[in-house]
Amino acid sequence: MHSEKTIAIVDDDEGVRISLASLLRSFGYRVSTFGSATAFLESGAKPDCMVVDIQMPAMQGDELQARLIAEGRLIPMIFMTAFPTEAVRNRVLAAGGRAFLEKPADTDALVHEVERAVA
Repeated sequence: MHSEKTIAIVDDDEGVRISLASLLRSFGYRVSTFGSATAFLESGAKPDCMVVDIQMPAMQGDELQARLIAEGRLIPMIFMTAFPTEAVRNRVLAAGGRAFLEKPADTDALVHEVERAVA
């Protein structure tokens, strides 16, 4: 069980947040969900790992990553997007992103990446 580890899910799609939270809880993780990057930043949350959508209103996932890095908050981040591009993939991975998954994400791949990130 991974009950001591907290995973933050940041995605503007409520259905995605609910399904990912349910999946990760079934593997014993504590999960916090946020509908935007701004909501995450305002929460003061300190997760062990984050699953972050790239395309969100106001602040995109790669912008959230840059902001957290600038603040010295080096949280393992797994990115997901329905609109993958090599440019974004390369940018987030070069900045320390742990994985870049295409939506809908393969659940086994997602769980594997979360397990790697919190190990």
